[in-house]
Amino acid sequence: MPALLSRYATPFITGLFLVSLLSGVAIFFHWGPGAFHGIHEWLSMVLILPFVLHLWKNWRPLSAYMKRPPMAIALVVSVLASLAFFIPSGSPDGGQRAGNPQAVFQLLSNAKIAQVSAIIGRTEADLVAELQKAGFASAAPDMTLSAIASASGKSDRELIGKVASLRPR
Repeated sequence: MPALLSRYATPFITGLFLVSLLSGVAIFFHWGPGAFHGIHEWLSMVLILPFVLHLWKNWRPLSAYMKRPPMAIALVVSVLASLAFFIPSGSPDGGQRAGNPQAVFQLLSNAKIAQVSAIIGRTEADLVAELQKAGFASAAPDMTLSAIASASGKSDRELIGKVASLRPR
């Protein structure tokens, strides 16, 4: 491996991992701008190259780890934890939906104001007024939340975050 690549593999893994960590936490807690989603996805993809270079550079010590129980246990636990998001759960229509919390986000994004207002205990007119006041100027009762966010130049996450912050009246 060329010395330049060898010298930068681990520092880039560290830097990109920190970016991925912070953007992931921001996405999870719905903090900051919608840009965190793009940052997290794209820079996590960029992280693959330095990770592969790091594996190549450190293959001997890593292969020694592979022979020990802690690595096997950590890998099995990690895979099992991720499988929870693929377990189907029943849906009201009798179909199956993945157990992924993202499914709820998708349902909300595709819901119209009337449906969402009923869920949060607000009238349609009140919800439209609150959204317009919050900068979602195109909000209208016959639009989905996703359409409102898109027409307002904002992300679905920003809009759903605003809706989630509203209290019933």
